[in-house]
Amino acid sequence: MKDARAALRYAKAILNLAKDSNDESAVHEDMQLIAATIDDSKELSVVLESPVIKSADKMNVLKATFSSKINNITLGLFNLLQENKRIAMLEAIAKQYSIIYDFDKNTQVAKVTTAVPISPEIEAQVLAKIVALTGEKANLENEVNPSILGGFILRVGDVQYDASISNHLSELKKEFDNSHYIPKI
Repeated sequence: MKDARAALRYAKAILNLAKDSNDESAVHEDMQLIAATIDDSKELSVVLESPVIKSADKMNVLKATFSSKINNITLGLFNLLQENKRIAMLEAIAKQYSIIYDFDKNTQVAKVTTAVPISPEIEAQVLAKIVALTGEKANLENEVNPSILGGFILRVGDVQYDASISNHLSELKKEFDNSHYIPKI
């Protein structure tokens, strides 16, 4: 819990710094890249969290991985985290930054779960439908879960719409279980 509060403080500070230099969207893209890269790479995550690896070596790994792709503000965050011995918090800070950036821009996060990855055309249609229903823009996260068999589950804020095949099958099973017709054999 302590690290989550610290990550939020760092994220707010970086957002304020980015706002002052009108780079908040560029830093937002950096933070999304960092969070996705660390999330996808178990090795990078282990390196950043390891107490055995020196912080200078961690910085070399971060610079080799990101330096040509990120903004100077984000690079400054790396240096600050190294000075404060908090490089392990980088992924949490990146995720917190994205959350408060979206809140600041009145953009919500919509999560759609499908059996297969969605195409860009379908993603555009889903985003347009979310704007039509809620009146607000949304960032779409696609989670792939083959167990839903087909269809989708859309969650926007507190509202969830389940149009999955597995849900329809379970509802159909409930109807048969609650049937008033008892077979007489």
